[in-house]
Amino acid sequence: MTITVRLPVKVEAELRARLDRSRAGLSKFVREAIAEKLQREPAAKPSAYEIGKHLFGKHGSGRDDLSANRKAVLDEILRARHHRGRRTADRPVRPR
Repeated sequence: MTITVRLPVKVEAELRARLDRSRAGLSKFVREAIAEKLQREPAAKPSAYEIGKHLFGKHGSGRDDLSANRKAVLDEILRARHHRGRRTADRPVRPR
């Protein structure tokens, strides 16, 4: 692959000085710089899940079926609250 890179004058001067001191070729220097950059940075941006996975489930209920059975779980919670609040023996019967 052949590429052309436009460098600012100052950067070009620094690059030429470094290559002269190290007696390295420009192509080798550029290949190594590109290879280093590719190794250092991931190939793709992390997904939203990867960014926040340490937060998901942090305040969990201990149940692993909430997303699949959310309606049934909500129904259980509401029924438990409804039954907890009912004490028929303690309440007077209201006439209708």
